[in-house]
Amino acid sequence: MDESTAASLLEAIGNPVRLRALIELRRAGDAGLSVGALQERLGIDAKSTLSNHLRQLVHAGLVTQERRSTVLLCRAPADPLAGLIDFLTRAALTSVDEHTA
Repeated sequence: MDESTAASLLEAIGNPVRLRALIELRRAGDAGLSVGALQERLGIDAKSTLSNHLRQLVHAGLVTQERRSTVLLCRAPADPLAGLIDFLTRAALTSVDEHTA
């Protein structure tokens, strides 16, 4: 992962609603959650507000969506988030000597 990709992911989760949505979707695991179930868990009244937040998470690659009949199922695969954590950990743990060499 490069700095630009990491910055895009951080921007996507930089909003409290999007961060909470990502956490709830990770907690749901592979089963995921419908938009309605996620809306209920987050306590958001307007579905359009949640849809806008989900659109940004999908665009960043942190959330996937699958239509099942009339239900839109959302999932948050672990790989993108794990990649971001790994990148940040490596960047933060790189010593000054290693960085300037």
